[in-house]
Amino acid sequence: MKKGINIWSFPEGMEIAECARIAKAAGFDGIELSLNETGELGLQTSEKEAIKLKTLIHDTGLEIAGLATGLYWSYAMTSESAANRTKAVDICKKQLELAAILGADTILVIPGAVGVDFIPGCEVVSYDKAYDRALEAVSALGAEAEQAGVAIGIENVWNKFLLSPLEMRTFIDAAGSDYVGSYLDVGNVVHSGYPEQWISILGHRIKKVHFKDYRRDAGGLHGFVDLLAGDVNYPAVAEALGEIGYDSYVTGEMIPAYKHHPEQIIFNTSASMDAILGRSGSRG
Repeated sequence: MKKGINIWSFPEGMEIAECARIAKAAGFDGIELSLNETGELGLQTSEKEAIKLKTLIHDTGLEIAGLATGLYWSYAMTSESAANRTKAVDICKKQLELAAILGADTILVIPGAVGVDFIPGCEVVSYDKAYDRALEAVSALGAEAEQAGVAIGIENVWNKFLLSPLEMRTFIDAAGSDYVGSYLDVGNVVHSGYPEQWISILGHRIKKVHFKDYRRDAGGLHGFVDLLAGDVNYPAVAEALGEIGYDSYVTGEMIPAYKHHPEQIIFNTSASMDAILGRSGSRG
C-alpha cells in the first residue's frame, strides 16, 4: 500500500507547492488534492494550469493520490433544488476532467445527504428521495468516469445516508459501473460501526481509503484525534485490507490541524502510518 496525505491536513491557505514539499519531507508517497470553488485548483482551472500543477508535484517526488472536494456540502445531488442537483453533477464532471489531467485514478464524491448536523440550517431531505436522486446521478456519472478513466469513490461520511456497509454495497452495485466504488474513511465509521467489517463486506469495491482516528467517548466532531489515539482497531484494519488484496493509497486526513506548529501533524501522521503499515519509517 502507498501512503498519502490529504491537503486538508495542512494549514488553510498554504500553497500547494509548500504542502507538497512538507509531505515529501515527511515521507509520503503522494498527496491528495482538493477541488475548490476558486483558487489554485478551482472550478475555473484550465487544462494548462492543471498540467503545470501536476508537473510541480511530480517534480517534488510525489504522486497525486486522488482528488477530493468539499463542494458537495454546498451543492448536493440529493437536494430538493434541481439547480443545486445539476451544479453537483457538474462539479463531479469537473473533478473527473481534472483528475484525468492530473493523473489521479479516483475522485472522492459525497453523493448527497439526508441531513448534516454540523452544518447549521442544512437542508433535510427524505431518505427515499435522497437515495433515488443520488443513485440516478451516480449511475449516469459512471459513464463519464469510464470515459475519463477515473473512478468515482463514494465516501461514507456523516450525512445520515448509506449508513451501513450492506447499504453502501447495494448502492455501488446498483450504479452498475466498475468505475463506481467506495472511498472508505475508516475514522468516519467508528461512531456507529467497525471499519474492518466495512472493508471485508465492500471488498473489491474499495477504490481508495482515508485514515483518520476517532474516540467514541468524546463524541461529535471533537472525537477525531491523532492516528492511534482513538478507537480504530488499526491492526484489524490493516489485516482486513491485506485480506482483500488492497494495494492502492491509504491517505491520512487530519482535521483539525494543530493550533500551534501545524506542520508537525504531517510528520506525526506519517510516523503513525508507518507503524500501521509495517513500514520501516519516514524518509527525511
